[in-house]
Amino acid sequence: MTEWPPADPADATAVAQQRDELVAAVRDHAGQVAYQLARLQGGDYGQADIETDRGEWTVKYEGGDLEYLRFSPSRGSDTYVISTKQPPEPEPLADALADYDAFVEGFNDYVASLDGVLDDVSTEFPEIATTDGVVAERDRVLGRIREICDRIARELQRYEGGDYGTFTDRIGGTRWELKWDTDGASYLRVGGSNGLYLLSQYEPPSAADIREYAPQFADFVEAYNEHVEELESDLGTVKL
Repeated sequence: MTEWPPADPADATAVAQQRDELVAAVRDHAGQVAYQLARLQGGDYGQADIETDRGEWTVKYEGGDLEYLRFSPSRGSDTYVISTKQPPEPEPLADALADYDAFVEGFNDYVASLDGVLDDVSTEFPEIATTDGVVAERDRVLGRIREICDRIARELQRYEGGDYGTFTDRIGGTRWELKWDTDGASYLRVGGSNGLYLLSQYEPPSAADIREYAPQFADFVEAYNEHVEELESDLGTVKL
């Protein structure tokens, strides 16, 4: 029969302290591995797997700092030697650290295998074609379209009044819409709400789109002129 009170539990302070000192030392050392790996891979986060005779090590980093170091033995469960959670148990830690030197040697061999791999890579690249001519032609065409749309906008504002409005028509079965405000043409859109913006406050359309739609712009202007003629005709029937 067990006597009461039972014997005091064994004090684990010394073992835990030794474990924590080992983990701290590995964290500092493996942190250098993570830093070198981050430099090599050139990213903010990543990982590498290093195989040894006894298993596989995975070192993962984020922002150049070690995130975790995991040992996966050939037999048995993984041990997170370094992690963002609780430290490992002493016995699995001891088993993993028995293979730690092999992990470092494997990483060093990996780095050494890359030495000179870029020596024969040439930096003599082809000349880059300039887009000056295409851009100049694009700006010339769009500039003329903008000029005419601004004039249409001013005329519509004179007639309709207000600070903004739209003029729409169908050209070849496709809806064209000019939206204007007090500053002139706000946008010229072809093809409805999900269509192409021939003019806008954002990036210009592609050269291929301009080539397709610029010739049709003349028909849009004719549609506007016909609209004005109809307005004049309507007013011409008014008698005072």
